[in-house]
Amino acid sequence: MKIDYLIIGQGLAGSLLAWELIQRQKKVIIIDNNQLNASLVAAGLINPVTGMRFVKSAAVDQLLPTAINYYQQLTEYFNQPFYIEKPMLRLLKNQKQLMACRKRFKDPAYHDYLEKIIPSFPKIESTVGILKQNKTAYLLTQPLLSSLKDYFIRLNVYIKAEIHYQEIKLSPSLQWKNIQPSQIIFCEGHLATNNPWFSALPFQLVKGEIITATAGQNIQQNILNYGHWFIPLDSKTFRTGASFDRENINTTTTSTAKKMLLDSLKQVYPTLTIEQITNHQAGIRPTTLDKMPFVGTHPYYPELVIFNGFGAKGSLQIPWHCSQLADNLINNKPLSQTSDIHRYHSLF
Repeated sequence: MKIDYLIIGQGLAGSLLAWELIQRQKKVIIIDNNQLNASLVAAGLINPVTGMRFVKSAAVDQLLPTAINYYQQLTEYFNQPFYIEKPMLRLLKNQKQLMACRKRFKDPAYHDYLEKIIPSFPKIESTVGILKQNKTAYLLTQPLLSSLKDYFIRLNVYIKAEIHYQEIKLSPSLQWKNIQPSQIIFCEGHLATNNPWFSALPFQLVKGEIITATAGQNIQQNILNYGHWFIPLDSKTFRTGASFDRENINTTTTSTAKKMLLDSLKQVYPTLTIEQITNHQAGIRPTTLDKMPFVGTHPYYPELVIFNGFGAKGSLQIPWHCSQLADNLINNKPLSQTSDIHRYHSLF
């Protein structure tokens, strides 16, 4: 069977890219092992201004409108909300942060994203002050991926299978089993570190654990950022995370991370009472050395493509890069130099 693109992996990157290519009338098949992936564990947090110095995320003025439009299209198609916009309260830790924050308010480029500094907020502990941020949100990743999976199944373009690299034949023509794609696009997340064609890329994997719980009372409805984060899902349900572990790269949850996350939350939200922990998950984020994604064709095997390395900012970055990669594959439009894997040509 001849198709245009075989996509490996049905995480957020693979799912949104498949959606993009299908909208462009391309024949696509998605292969997935149907196991828990980092996208299903991730918070889907979208925060335009980050870091100790309150810096706008790279190209956020391009990325954010594209992401909002993209998720709105998916909301309209599936008749289900996925992009939940909520203000963020960032708790300032010291006077140095307070001064850096005040400096940003003088820059017109930040006016859309930073609302005000407030001395306190009900039920939230803060000794220095709180920055209220706008245009922050979270993506309901699990419902979105479930909706897209059902969509792919209805189109008969989803295959549950394990990919064994030795089954991929490059010559005389590209082939996996009975499928002959023009190109294979690897959207494998952290599994790409085992990919024989792309494993040389400088991934920096990070394990993160996240807790979902219900409270014994109605909770405040802002996203909290205090080194970790707190996301209200409804009047009593929330998620909090994430731990950060570069040493133990696995998907096993730990009591150490659980205690650390709950203790950290208790310090900033002391009146919160936890009724039940409904989920405790661990995922592996495919972050990269230069904090930019890995996108593009292999320098020696142009029939092989990678779309990966979005890390914690995937919900913000992936929609724009989907459009860019589709333009590159279909119309030969150049990719952004900051994401094109040819920046690491010497490693191949």
